[in-house]
Amino acid sequence: MPPKKGKEPIAEVYDSVTDGLKALYRTKIRPVEEQFKFGEFYSPIMNDGDFDAKPMVLLVGQYSVGKTSFIRYLLGRDFPGQHIGPEPTTDRFIAVMHGTDDKTTPGNALAVSPNMPFRGLEMFGNGFLSKFQGAQLDVPLLHHVTLIDTPGILAGEKQRIGRSYDFTQVCEWFASRCDIVLLLFDAHKLDISDEFQRAIEALKGHDDKIRVVLNKADQVDAQKLVRIYGALMWSLGKVIKTPECVRVYIGSFWDEPLKCNEWSRQLLQKEMADLLNDLKNVPKNAAIRKVNELVKRVRLCKAHVYVIGHLKKEMPSMFGKDKAQTKLLSNLEEHFLKVHRTHGLPVGDFPDVARFRGVMDGHDLAKFPKLDQKMMDNMETVLTKDIPKLMSMFPQEGSANSSSGAVSDALSHVGTNTAGTAAIEYRAPAPAPAPAPAPAPARYEPAPTPPPPGPSPFDAPAPSAVWAVGREDKAKYDEVFQSLNPTNGLASGQAVRPVLERSGLPVDVLRTVWTLSDVDRDGCLDADEFAVAMHLARDATAGKTLPSVLPSNLIPPSKR
Repeated sequence: MPPKKGKEPIAEVYDSVTDGLKALYRTKIRPVEEQFKFGEFYSPIMNDGDFDAKPMVLLVGQYSVGKTSFIRYLLGRDFPGQHIGPEPTTDRFIAVMHGTDDKTTPGNALAVSPNMPFRGLEMFGNGFLSKFQGAQLDVPLLHHVTLIDTPGILAGEKQRIGRSYDFTQVCEWFASRCDIVLLLFDAHKLDISDEFQRAIEALKGHDDKIRVVLNKADQVDAQKLVRIYGALMWSLGKVIKTPECVRVYIGSFWDEPLKCNEWSRQLLQKEMADLLNDLKNVPKNAAIRKVNELVKRVRLCKAHVYVIGHLKKEMPSMFGKDKAQTKLLSNLEEHFLKVHRTHGLPVGDFPDVARFRGVMDGHDLAKFPKLDQKMMDNMETVLTKDIPKLMSMFPQEGSANSSSGAVSDALSHVGTNTAGTAAIEYRAPAPAPAPAPAPAPARYEPAPTPPPPGPSPFDAPAPSAVWAVGREDKAKYDEVFQSLNPTNGLASGQAVRPVLERSGLPVDVLRTVWTLSDVDRDGCLDADEFAVAMHLARDATAGKTLPSVLPSNLIPPSKR
């Protein structure tokens, strides 16, 4: 029976996963959130529209960095409500969506629409909704994604004008629901204003979604571009406090031809192509993103409930409740630590102390319900059993995906401002010939006895040791491997890591998977080794114990 599920059309698999997420949230998670007022502390209660929504891409940046031009570049045409200019021209959030006719929809109407994912924006009131609108148009790309244009972030004197809503909180709301967040910078102005810094800091917890775009890079020469890139990384390092560097794409995203020399042109073409490939994968990874966001939400909800249960237990039963609550909130860090030790919750699952204290000041601890351990066990079941079961419904990474091809077709017009694909093809041949001969002799050296290298190694395995990776699985894994853009047939650990991490396995298990699959111990994986890694990760996800030594039937024929 399970193999038949894997052969279902991808759209049906994605639909079933979405339906499963909605059912889990509605029956086991939402009741807990409502009882313990989760929506008032963090993110509003979700509805079916949040799960059914198309993947979203959020664009954030200071004024006149090219956010609206970038959207127009992707769409290939103007969209309703767009304004482009050197000064702050976009003064509102615009959700660019698919529609049969060109039209704009006011924010209040979007917020009350049951089939739209914007119901949660009602919490920001009319001050924000009057500055929010939807732009609908019939463009192929919008069948697959929704683009969110934002007002240009203010700088200098303009910050004193202020806004009628909390810009940072709105960005945080969108970031929690978006699949990718693009931070756009102008190559001529890299300063990060206070408001921009607060907006970036609000993205904490969504680091995996952030991509940085250095726009208008064709207007500076190569030497200055290197210095600008270094300055941008230095500035970002002070704001995005993560041990890993964010991915920065360099390019010029508009309809005009690139204005630069040949060296810069080849660099920009490759960078722009990489960003477009990243965007093409958004629909394919949308279901995984929904699972990931729900897991984060459940973990936060668990910590929230345990903290409130602990604080309520510390409250007196009769007199002095107000004084006791004030004392408890003043020592909140100490109580967070007690909950962490008592229930073994990861520190990263706990809410921000200052934010929790600020919201709890307006609530009465005595009015919260008592902690129901059965309810908490149900939430734990969601994490340990229900969601892993849903994950098994996903097609294997890299299986044929119609939406990816459709998005590629929808973006076929993009790139008209470059010199064409020939220039992109020209980039690789120069460095490639040097390392290419090296692997060739090494590959044939250990295999004097097997058949000639022409056929695929898994087409004719030795009868005594048939490779455990089946043909259909191997074909799927090969497609994923090619999407990693391997160099000379090898993918680095940095490229493979995000794919393996999507399994949700602990780090020590993933480390074992990597060690076993890197058969030749060169620190990289070829296509066969990558197939072994995916096979082992799937076994571990299904609850099987990984071997300490790679069995002979898992050693790729090319490595025997």
